[in-house]
Amino acid sequence: MSKKKQSEEELLQTLGDFTSKENWDKFFTIRGSDDSFEWYAEWPQLKDPLLSHLSSTAPPSDPASEPPQPPPPPLQILVPGCGNSRLSEHLYDAGFHGITNVDFSKVVISDMLRRNVRSRPDMRWRVMDITSMQFPDGSFDAILDKGGLDALMEPELGPKLGKMYLTEVKRVLKSGGKFIGLTLAESHVLGLLFSKFRFGWKMSIHVVSQKPSNKPSLLTFMVVAEKESSTVLHQITTSFARSSLDLNGNQARGLYEAIENENRIRREYSNGSDLIYSLEDLQLGAKGDLLELSQGRRFQLTLGEYEGSRFSYRAVVLDARQMTEPFLYHCGVFLVPKTRAHEWLFSSEEGQWMVVESSKAARLIMVLLDTSHTNASMDDIQKDLSPLVKRLAPANNNTGAQIPFMIAGDGIKQRKIVHQVTSTLTGLITVEDVVYENVDGKVSHLVPSKALLFRRLTFQRAEGLVQSEALLTREGGTQKIVSETERKKSISSSKSRKKGNQKKIDSLAIHGSSNNLKVYHNYLASSYHMGIISGFMLISSYLESVASTGRTVKAVVIGLGAGLLPMFLHGCMPFLDIEVVELDPVILNLARNYFGFCEDKHLKVHIADGIQFVRGVAADGVSGKHVNNDAQCDAECPSSNGSCTASHAERKVISKFDILIIDVDSSDSSSGMTCPAADFVDESFLLTVKDSLSDQGLFVVNLVSRSRAIKNMVVSRMKAVFSHLFCLQLEEDVNEVLFALRTEDCIKEEQFGEAAVELEKLLSWDRNDLPGKSKPPEMSQIIGDSTEKIKCLK
Repeated sequence: MSKKKQSEEELLQTLGDFTSKENWDKFFTIRGSDDSFEWYAEWPQLKDPLLSHLSSTAPPSDPASEPPQPPPPPLQILVPGCGNSRLSEHLYDAGFHGITNVDFSKVVISDMLRRNVRSRPDMRWRVMDITSMQFPDGSFDAILDKGGLDALMEPELGPKLGKMYLTEVKRVLKSGGKFIGLTLAESHVLGLLFSKFRFGWKMSIHVVSQKPSNKPSLLTFMVVAEKESSTVLHQITTSFARSSLDLNGNQARGLYEAIENENRIRREYSNGSDLIYSLEDLQLGAKGDLLELSQGRRFQLTLGEYEGSRFSYRAVVLDARQMTEPFLYHCGVFLVPKTRAHEWLFSSEEGQWMVVESSKAARLIMVLLDTSHTNASMDDIQKDLSPLVKRLAPANNNTGAQIPFMIAGDGIKQRKIVHQVTSTLTGLITVEDVVYENVDGKVSHLVPSKALLFRRLTFQRAEGLVQSEALLTREGGTQKIVSETERKKSISSSKSRKKGNQKKIDSLAIHGSSNNLKVYHNYLASSYHMGIISGFMLISSYLESVASTGRTVKAVVIGLGAGLLPMFLHGCMPFLDIEVVELDPVILNLARNYFGFCEDKHLKVHIADGIQFVRGVAADGVSGKHVNNDAQCDAECPSSNGSCTASHAERKVISKFDILIIDVDSSDSSSGMTCPAADFVDESFLLTVKDSLSDQGLFVVNLVSRSRAIKNMVVSRMKAVFSHLFCLQLEEDVNEVLFALRTEDCIKEEQFGEAAVELEKLLSWDRNDLPGKSKPPEMSQIIGDSTEKIKCLK
């Protein structure tokens, strides 16, 4: 190695940080003004390609025009981060006199000015930070970067300075102008270049010839990005064959992979794929004019990543599909907490349009929060987002209008976590006592206390879904009951959600001892549970005939939850023999310990897979592991707490079902179907269900989905299997309860009223082994209202 080459490398090592002004001042002071330093390539290798690209940038003149036109003004060229390279001098001597050189080192600018002031008087030199340049927009025809971007993009420093620099480059370059950058084409540099020069730019990449050398070295590439007035997406082109670069190993492979990936992204953008834009892309017109509302327009973007905000955000912008509706807001922001961002309502396009309709906003900016926002308050997030969302707002005559912020909440005023446990099958499970923020105005005269207290069961895997909900009463006290149709919750996905005139409720001391609280089993807090029971009127004649002869009806519930539905049925329909199938033994323990669930000879629990349990009955096989509270079982399994898990556990063959209820959630909340799991509505399982039902049997499915397409799919499958199908759509709810009958003979819709009366007569609350013996108020009205909404689908 020559002494000069060795001294250059040693000098460069003293820099350490290429972005430090002080380091570069020291570098140029030591090196001196006459000893130029060239990054990557020297003039003999750059002359031909540079002059070719710059000459094609200059506006053409017409010497034959009459009268003769004055010559065009000289091409304005910016050389950012010029250092003491002789590149500008060579370009000046080649006829390009409109050159402005900038560098943040006063030392090198002073040296270069002294060196050129007499021989090149039109050349300009400015001390300036290239990430914040003091030039008007559209000042230059060409910008020539000789390694400046590479220096700013040191991997340990991150992309911030590079982003700021390219933003300035795009601003000061004229339309039709060219950015010409020399680079080693490292992946992190190309990633930034490609994304920043995507919309409204035509890009090509060329290899710079190398000086003859016996030692292989890294290639230098010339990236040329031409600024266009349109936002057309162009494929990136190259002027060299891949085979010509194969000798350069990883560098060549990395370049080609980056180009292929970027061209694939550009094709997907051109094909309308749902990709994520930057705010800069959108302001360039990637999705049309943002100042105008465009009916049904939807796109995803990142906010804050390049704008210097505290956080970055993933957002979806949606312009209402129907612009004729009266809107409450011209533009609104809807925040989705990270615990709910995975839900179908917020993660799918169909669900997002539903949120738009309910928000009454002409343009809705839905912001999906993630783990990076965990420690930030909603006030902090709103302050950080406010300047960003203003840039996405459509033009409005009322320019002073504030953009409202909404949030997907759960409507809870007070919450006390009673117990948490992690199950290997279900994950984290929470039992909590809650008071809701708003209740219907009628509550004030129905409930003596100033608030209703509810106990809820929730799973972390579906935090927006309330698995079970029970009304709590105080031991020894009396309390009137209000149905869930008189309680208003927020947009939170729960198993029941109703509208009503809202009234603020006073605070309840929820944080004291809960020892004197008990679950009231004569009342079902979830309206879909009452909907399930109202569907029993479809077989009320059969139920009455069985009950009147002292026989029992075989009912099976797949999915225990907190055990509220089985306990209610056990209390009001003593002629039912109820079998509950639950996969997770942890759920059974929670139901017993926190929701007052208890078994007896007419109410048993099986720890088993629900699908296998039904298939076993359909094939006249063994149902599964039997759980009971018999004295013999307790004696033989003293530590089982009522659950027979030893090898001697009783196994029992169950006769066909008269009633089969599917009430289980799906572990995949992003699938669009919250309840049940997809396997429970698979056609093969539905056929198994049909085989497991008695001739007069009733099959009930609690279907929870906001997707009409998914609901239609489930209905279509059930129609194909069962002779008769009915549905109950709960008002303003995501639940749809489906009822299927095996029998060919079926009740007529005009007989529903009479059947509802017959069902109501079958309901009884006279069992001595359950708390509360009086009939809950308004039960007849609730059942009557629900039966009126049951519709025949087949």
